[in-house]
Amino acid sequence: MKRIGLLTALSVLTLPLFAGGATAAPPARDCPPRGALFCENFDRLPVGGAASLDWGIDTRNGTLAVERRSAGRGKVLHVRTVDNGRAFLRVDDLAVPAEGFYGRMRLRVGAFPTAPDWAHFTLVEATGTGSAEVVRPVGGQYVPPAGRSLWGIGADGGPTGDWTAWTESAPADAGTWQCVEWRFDTATNTVTTWFDGETTLTATEDEHGGNPVPFVLPTVDTVKIGWQLYQSGTTPAGFDVWIDDLALASRRVGC
Repeated sequence: MKRIGLLTALSVLTLPLFAGGATAAPPARDCPPRGALFCENFDRLPVGGAASLDWGIDTRNGTLAVERRSAGRGKVLHVRTVDNGRAFLRVDDLAVPAEGFYGRMRLRVGAFPTAPDWAHFTLVEATGTGSAEVVRPVGGQYVPPAGRSLWGIGADGGPTGDWTAWTESAPADAGTWQCVEWRFDTATNTVTTWFDGETTLTATEDEHGGNPVPFVLPTVDTVKIGWQLYQSGTTPAGFDVWIDDLALASRRVGC
């Protein structure tokens, strides 16, 4: 994993999309009324090992389990991995419109890596046809000069190479619920990611963190949501992530 550069496209939104507490899970949100491609709030699933006819599982040294929220009603997906393991909920055969799609989830990470240096993690990954890029709208990296993990958009497997465009203005905070949104704009080859409606990360066709070639988005048909870390010898030795209120849609879902 190579050392990654700094993402420069950062802005502040004024729309207050989410006002949840620091530790309590926010209220559940139903599927979007229009343009829904996929949604899951886990409330209809039994507690225990996660399984559904609506989505698949991709794991290695990791597990997915449905459990009750620690506060309030409803259930959440608990993602657990060891070292450089992975555990993803996988949505296949998406019928994404030509202009792209939006995603939304509520997220709490127990702890982010503090070792090894430049440890790289992914929480959302999208693939499809027309481009070999494996696009990661939600992910990040432990950055030694900053002394912490930072959020960043990234990619791998395509002409732009292996990169994560982190920014010091988007610290990855553990132990708190966040509303995370992302957009794939295939008309302009732009990925945008929002955290709690305050921080916006952007990677465009010509301004990204990889090789100096165009960043061309695939026509997405598969989205994976969960956790993967790519280096071994991690601190902590394992990672816990809680996810709720997943939605993929042709329109912005909101929080």
